[in-house]
Amino acid sequence: MKRAEQVTFGGSGLDRAAHLRTDPDALDALWHAEGERAALVLLFWRGKPLCLRPEAAGSAEGLAPVAATHNLVAGQRDQALFLGCTETGAGYFAVDISDWDPEDTDLSTLNTFLDPSEQRHPDLPDACVFSELRRVMTLLTPREAELATTAKAMLSWHDSHRFCARCGDPSRIEQAGWQRRCDSCSGAHFPRTDPVVIMLITRGDRVLLGRSPGWPDGMYSLLAGFVEPGETMEAAVRREVLEEAGIRVGPVAYLASQPWAFPMSLMLGCHGQALNDEIRIDPAEIEEAFWLSRQEVMDVFAGQHPKVQPPRKGAIAGFLLENWVADTLG
Repeated sequence: MKRAEQVTFGGSGLDRAAHLRTDPDALDALWHAEGERAALVLLFWRGKPLCLRPEAAGSAEGLAPVAATHNLVAGQRDQALFLGCTETGAGYFAVDISDWDPEDTDLSTLNTFLDPSEQRHPDLPDACVFSELRRVMTLLTPREAELATTAKAMLSWHDSHRFCARCGDPSRIEQAGWQRRCDSCSGAHFPRTDPVVIMLITRGDRVLLGRSPGWPDGMYSLLAGFVEPGETMEAAVRREVLEEAGIRVGPVAYLASQPWAFPMSLMLGCHGQALNDEIRIDPAEIEEAFWLSRQEVMDVFAGQHPKVQPPRKGAIAGFLLENWVADTLG
């Protein structure tokens, strides 16, 4: 697919400098560098990156990195995740400050879909707030988006893997965040990424859309599901579509991928050709599914469809549908 890496969270060309992850002296030098090579530290609070408000960020940048000397991160080099380097050799790091408890803040919407709340730390400028990544992802540059999704996925993994899966004892961070080590049994644990297929299923000039129970009114998307152990990507597409909608799928082709840090997935965008028309949904999997013509999808993007709202900007489902409508999948 010609535009594959133009999807949000992909294609920034970040130098992850993996060879430095086992070099503590080099990491110390990056952390303590000054001037043009001063480290850029991304702050996260309960999965939310620190961002500039849109009116402060304008149209260029959305993240608000702090210096390694800032009081919120000073002394946390050993717990900081190393994300990579800038073109000039400065280090990118991420630090989690989820232990902070905001005062007089309504936290009832935390972890909800498109959480609208923002949290402002008293030690940071007023223009800096912790925002849900789904809400701000289209404001980010490709580099910021890759950094944010990498850090969020890694922090999610560390939060859910604090204990050794072999013996149950606590594990600790190694290799600048890219490994955990159990001192009791010497077990090494590495970050995981869950592969998910998301399918552009077409039948002639029509495409299959569906929705999960509990989604906001008017929200429909392409069908998707996790790849199971021992399963190819193509087999996962055929199984998921048959299970969810009763549609048999023939040829399957890969289109594009998107890192999706909710909590730590990789979306594998595929195109599958349907072999039958009749939809039989599994209500335990999805709430509704139907076919839309290319013209109807154009109406969706224009906000003129009576039932379906336009896709969320930044998600791979909308990206694939947009390219299908424009006939630019090839």
